[in-house]
Parts: sequence; structure tokens; C-alpha cells
Amino acid sequence: MSGGRREKLWEETVFETFEVVVAADGSGDFATIQAAIDAVPAGNRAPATIAVKPGVYREKLFVDKPGVHLIGSGADRTVVEYDDYALKKYPNGEMYNTFNSYTAYFGGDDLFAADMTFANTAGPGAKVGQAVAVYADGDRAQFRRCRFVGAQDTLFTGPLPPAPVERAAFGGPGDVFPRRQVRQYYRDCYIEGDVDFIFGSATAVFRGCELFSRRRPDAPPGEANGWITAASTPREAAYGYVFWDCLITGDAAPGSVYLGRPWREHASVAFLRCRMDACVAPAGWSNWGKPEREATVRFREYGSAGPGADPSRRVPWAKPLDAGEAARFEPARVLAGGDGWNPEEGD
Repeated sequence: MSGGRREKLWEETVFETFEVVVAADGSGDFATIQAAIDAVPAGNRAPATIAVKPGVYREKLFVDKPGVHLIGSGADRTVVEYDDYALKKYPNGEMYNTFNSYTAYFGGDDLFAADMTFANTAGPGAKVGQAVAVYADGDRAQFRRCRFVGAQDTLFTGPLPPAPVERAAFGGPGDVFPRRQVRQYYRDCYIEGDVDFIFGSATAVFRGCELFSRRRPDAPPGEANGWITAASTPREAAYGYVFWDCLITGDAAPGSVYLGRPWREHASVAFLRCRMDACVAPAGWSNWGKPEREATVRFREYGSAGPGADPSRRVPWAKPLDAGEAARFEPARVLAGGDGWNPEEGD
């Protein structure tokens, strides 16, 4: 049976459960990941499992259905890549801007993605501007053993801030939706970039992840190479980004990488029990040239080790935590919300 006919049959079938296989060589139910996603019933309530065989899938994914489970064959074997970027122009001359540059957009709740790589291959920000690998905008999203690879603005964790500062609209798929606070969980993932490569407004826990700061070719010697986080946490959110037991590495120059800077004034970021290599700047944090935000940001650290983790050299407006305060950042508490969500239960 031809691939097109097989995919048509899936579209015409009503499923109690949805389990399909994607294989680029045509040996599965679908040849592309997007075709499998499009076949998930619109009113789907049960998990829709899409197993993706090894291969490089050059696709720009759009996932707005709930309960999608994307299961790769290993992050080094199942790769999704694309190369859109902020400075790219549509035929009418308009720029893509940051939020249309994604390789994969995940807007549905209860996403589960595992054992895959999501990459934006557009190149360095100095040439192409921002280039997002994953735009994650759903609640209760989980990523396990995934790789996120890019340069500037690799991983965006929605929602968007209420409004942009420099133009009328952000653009992109989430701009028209009401803002809602969402929760996300990243376990044993690898995230690579240089400038603001984890950014956004979500409450997100990163457990056992590696954060790799790549050397930026246009970084002036002796100046900042980049910033790992650029949080836009809303004032009313108790938590923003929480990193537990993570490894901070990179090929950037020693002392040239900052843990974060505030995209918005109430940015909340905490690093707990992390291992920080020498690429981390002694000051740790930047105010993004906005000293007034030093009074409102919530930048915290606890119990980290390594040459980049000396608490005595941090900026005075970043708060060290004691053991009792650190306990309040346990993932089960951070992510509980009103429904008691705990993605670590059963691990």
C-alpha cells in the first residue's frame, strides 16, 4: 500500500487509542512526523503515541493537540531539524521575527516527548538573529532525554509576556492567545546555545540536564559570550525556572557566561546543586543594563559546586538559599499547581 493511501486510511478511522509509527524510509504508518500529528483525532482525550524511527526529519512541526506522545529512538538517532530564523523574510517582505522561527511548536497540553533531538540549524545570531529550536507553550509538558540545539534563543518556554517592548505584536502562534501560566518538566536533557538560550515565562523544572554554552563567534574578547536564561516570569508566579542537579558546560571562554538576565522585571531563576564549569562568570548574573530590576528579580542559588560556582563572588542582589529555603524548590512543590501534577512520581 502506498504511503499516501495508508495515511488517508488513518485520517478516516476513529480510534479509541492512537498508536502509530513514523519512518522516513516508508516502513511505518507515516513517512513524516507532521503527517502523524495531523492524523491525531481533533477531539483526542487519550494519549496519542507516535513512535519515530531513526532518521533526520527535516520538518517544521506544529503540534496544538493535547496528549501527544512523541517517542524517538534515541536523541542521537532521531533528529528533527529546520532552519528558519528571525531575520528571514516572508514573500511580502515582513520578517519572521523570533516566534515564527521555531523548528517545533508544542501548544497542546500534556505533551510527552522523549529520546529525540530538536535542532535549529540556521546559524549564529550575528548573521540570522534569533532561531528557536522548540517553542513549548502547553501545560504539563514533559521532555525526557531530549536534545535542544541552537545558537540564540534555542528553547522558548511560553507563554509570551503580556506585550512586546519595541513593536506592536510578538508574532508567532501564541501571540493571539490569552496568557496563562503553564508548567513544564525537562529531565536528563541536553540544551545548547549561546545568547538567552532558555527564555520565557513558564514555570519549568530542569532536572539532571546539561546546559552547554557554545562559543559565540562574534563575542568580543573579554566580554560576555552569552546568558543561559532570560526569564520573563510574571509577578504573580511563585516560581520561574528551577534547575536541580544540572551540569553547566561549554566551549565559551572562562568567565564569559552568565546564569541569567531578566527579560522582564520579575524574572525568577534558581540553580540548586548544579555543577558549574569555568565558563560561568564569577558575578553569575546580569541586570541587562537595567539596574532598577535588581530590586525585583528573583535570582537564587544553593549548594552548587565547580569552578564557576563560588558564591562569594556573585552580584549582591542575587540571593543564596539555605537548606530550608531550598526545600521549597522541590519539583513536586514547584509544579503542583491546582491539580497536584508531579511528573517525578514513579520515577
